[in-house]
Amino acid sequence: MSVATITPAVWIGCLSCYNAGALTGAWFEATTADEIAPQTLHGHQTSHEELWVFDYEHLPIDGECSPHEAAKLARHLDEVDEYLLPVFLAWIGSGSHVLDGEDLPDHGEFIDRYCGHWDSFTQYAHQLAEDICLLADAPEHIIRYFNWSSWADDLEHDYTVLDASERGVYIFRDH
Repeated sequence: MSVATITPAVWIGCLSCYNAGALTGAWFEATTADEIAPQTLHGHQTSHEELWVFDYEHLPIDGECSPHEAAKLARHLDEVDEYLLPVFLAWIGSGSHVLDGEDLPDHGEFIDRYCGHWDSFTQYAHQLAEDICLLADAPEHIIRYFNWSSWADDLEHDYTVLDASERGVYIFRDH
């Protein structure tokens, strides 16, 4: 299975020009957003000093931000294995993510809480029941009447279940 490369990008604009009614800016790779100088945008020396990220791709942010904030987040995303990046972005987008000490999504919590990519939560619940030997010592007449659907529905309250980018769901433990 090939993994599509996700490269965060930002459109950095000159705030002075924007406030004067002109759009002066360009797209850059987000990891280097904090290295862009006003002269780069203008193509010459300028007295304009303040730059701002007005648009972005593949960054889990809402609204605008500084180039420094965008670069910090993009470099943080670079630390995630490429095949897990779409899952990490989905977790952040869900709002159920946990922040680290620098107010960035916590990689360790992500790994600890991620339960995998499944066809459905029900499939995950059945595998979990098998893994924890839920009914291993139960008599057959009890197993026969066990309500798998109700058990899976109750269990799902302790998880975040997100639609996966292609098919199925991503599952995360909530605590």
